[in-house]
Amino acid sequence: MAHSHDHSHAGHSHSHDHGHAHGPDRSHSSKALRIALALTLVLLVGEAVGGWLSNSLALLADAGHVLTDAGALALSLFVAWFCRQQGSAEKTYGYLRWEILAALINGATLLGISAWILVEATLRLRNPEPVQGGLMLVIAVSGLLINSGAALILHPVHGESLNVRGAYLHVLGDLFASGGTVVAAVIIRTTGWLPADPLASLLSTALIIRGAWTLLRESVDVLLEAAPSHIPLDGVRERLEQIPGVENIHDLHVWTVTSGLVAASAHAMVRDPANHQQVLEAAHDVLHEMGIRHVTMQLERTDMGGRDAEHVH
Repeated sequence: MAHSHDHSHAGHSHSHDHGHAHGPDRSHSSKALRIALALTLVLLVGEAVGGWLSNSLALLADAGHVLTDAGALALSLFVAWFCRQQGSAEKTYGYLRWEILAALINGATLLGISAWILVEATLRLRNPEPVQGGLMLVIAVSGLLINSGAALILHPVHGESLNVRGAYLHVLGDLFASGGTVVAAVIIRTTGWLPADPLASLLSTALIIRGAWTLLRESVDVLLEAAPSHIPLDGVRERLEQIPGVENIHDLHVWTVTSGLVAASAHAMVRDPANHQQVLEAAHDVLHEMGIRHVTMQLERTDMGGRDAEHVH
């Protein structure tokens, strides 16, 4: 329940939305993460053993992906639980930002593993090694089926948070890798062309780098409290300045606390104290319509620009 207060002090007034920030419900995504983690652990054992026995870099690379997937899913599952814990007097937003940290770790891990696979694949292309195509094909098909199941489970909930999207990208990367490994295994089994193995690992890795980079960039933007890409600051300012009684808007900030929770703060020049409550309620309505759930508004009767600048410095 959000409450607004209007306190008049020496010619200016402050209004704050003290809506206690509890993040969106993640119960569905937590269940999906648990199932996906169980499937991933089964796949990890199968691909690690199969890659070692068949001497397939594509399978071993896939197993490396799966290992990070298991860690990513476990981290995402833990963070999804941890973020539901109550905050404290010091942590007024609770532990919601852990979702963003988990997404950052997942994105960085994906890029690191991708770099390792690119190096290994380049070395294998220069010096192809014999591969047991039959065993490689059996394991790769099994991996494709398991990864497809995990991806289907996570797909409906992957948009709920950056944390879950990071886990989903791990699984999706493995799905691509499994598909490429199946193709490589078929080529090796039918033609004996060994470069198909490292080429498959290169292709699957290239497919996930873009998604990992996007995840990493978005996580950093949230941690830097950049304005969300879907909420234009100029649009927010324009909507607020259209409210009757508002002379101008300054010191406007819009940022993401965690996925699904956007906050904003602004100073509004409203000279007539009789309009303060009306302006405050209208501003909250406008910002809520734009998807901003946590609002802090400072209403000013006189220009405080110089004083604000002093506080900034």
